[in-house]
Amino acid sequence: MSRDKRDSGNNNNRQVKFRRIKRKPCAMCAINMEGIDYKDTNILKRNMTDRGKIGPRRLTGLCPKHQRSLASAIKKARIVGLVPSVLE
Repeated sequence: MSRDKRDSGNNNNRQVKFRRIKRKPCAMCAINMEGIDYKDTNILKRNMTDRGKIGPRRLTGLCPKHQRSLASAIKKARIVGLVPSVLE
């Protein structure tokens, strides 16, 4: 079978068009928040999963700067005991 016969057909008509998905802006940048306080448990619990893990950026919608400060605030709150480390 020659290469021309394999390439002929509907394969040439299949063009995949990629759409760029516009990311929503960071919620913390929108309100000009510098950092996340470890004592504010409402914000921390909202950005954690139901198992007590730190939520990923694609779910929290935070920029890298605020995601890092969120992670460190959750870790500090776990040490102090404000947020449980593992939910049972």
